[in-house]
This record gives sequence, structure tokens and C-alpha cells, in this order.
Amino acid sequence: MKNAPSVLSDLAPSRRQLLGLGLAFAGAAAFNVMPGFQLLASAQAAVPPAAQKIADHFSSVKSMSGEFVQFGPKGEQTGGKFFLERPGKIRFNYDGASNFKVISDGKSVVILNKKLNTSDLYPLSKTPLKLLLDNRIDLSGDRVKSVKEEDDLTTIQLADKSVFGNARITMMFDPKTYDLRQWTITDAQGKDTTVMIFNTKEGVSFAPDTFAIDYTANRELNTKTR
Repeated sequence: MKNAPSVLSDLAPSRRQLLGLGLAFAGAAAFNVMPGFQLLASAQAAVPPAAQKIADHFSSVKSMSGEFVQFGPKGEQTGGKFFLERPGKIRFNYDGASNFKVISDGKSVVILNKKLNTSDLYPLSKTPLKLLLDNRIDLSGDRVKSVKEEDDLTTIQLADKSVFGNARITMMFDPKTYDLRQWTITDAQGKDTTVMIFNTKEGVSFAPDTFAIDYTANRELNTKTR
């Protein structure tokens, strides 16, 4: 199994966007110096109550499905459908002939490219997606790097260097409905992959194999290609 802190931005239809997902922030690396951002430099810094309330609401969404559009570091664009189930499970079915799929079963994340016949496996715990898919998005402690509250948008940036190095995830919520609109994953090189979601449905049920990863097939495929 690969251990790649920046895995979520090294995956895209080119692998570099694909796992960046999940799913057009240019220069997200500059968020900490943008006007309007409240920097939270220590574990003692107070998180705005409205931000934690939004995070709690999103955490209460135990299952969701919908469509997504993904923007890569160079503006590459692709889309498809996604399925989410807490804790730790998500699936992206990408449109197009390559038939890309990204699946997390709660323990691992696999990137499937049937066209190239590749299957890359990563620990979920070493990717920023873990913060998005936890049972509860906890904004306490020093994992919160910045919070920005505006009339039409609340932006929360999270990072955990001890888990996935210098990668980070920035989530944008509707402050009125608390709905998640999009997220950006920034890798250690400062390259962003943004996922925008729409036509979402909450409280949906999924087939038992929706988030299944075929570990045997992954092992056999990677053994053959060595």
C-alpha cells in the first residue's frame, strides 16, 4: 500500500488531479495571507461558533450522493457522480472513456483506471479526505488553519501535518443552509485540485458493494506490473 501525503492531488484523469478531488481556488497556498481570513495559529485560538455549527451540520449528513465537477492544478476539468457514507466511505465515478474511479472503503483509497489497467492503493488515514469523511469534523485544536466568514460563504481550512504532511483541505459552505459547496485539496507542492458538488441528495442508501475495494485484484495487478 502506498503512503503518499499528497495523494489527493496526485490523482486525476492524469493521476495528478484524480485523487485531488475528492471535487477553482487559484493559489490556495496563499489563503493564510488573504484579507478577511481569521488565522488560528494555536490550539487555544477560538473557532467561530458559526463555523463549528456548520461543521457539525455537515458531520450529521451520514450519506449523500450527487454530481461533481473537478478542476485540476492547470485548469483541467472533468466530472461525474459521487457517493458518500460516513465514516470514511466515498466513491467517485468519473465520466469519459478512461473510466476512472476513486473509492474509499473507510480504510483505504483506491484509484482505478481501467483504460491503463492500473490500481493504486493508499491509506485513507494519510490523505486529507480523512478529515472530510470523519464521523465528526472537529474544529478544535491546531488542525484549523483559517476560517473566513462572509455573507454568502464560510470557508474553513484544515491541515494535520502529523498525518499527511503539508497537504491541506479547504471546505466552502453555504452559511444559510450549511450545505457543502466545494472543497480544495492542496498538496505539499502547493498545487490545488478543487471539487464542486451539485444535485446532491442526503440520507440515501447504497448497495453493499458501492464502496468495496477488491484487494486481491489490486495485489495481483500490481504484482504483474512490477
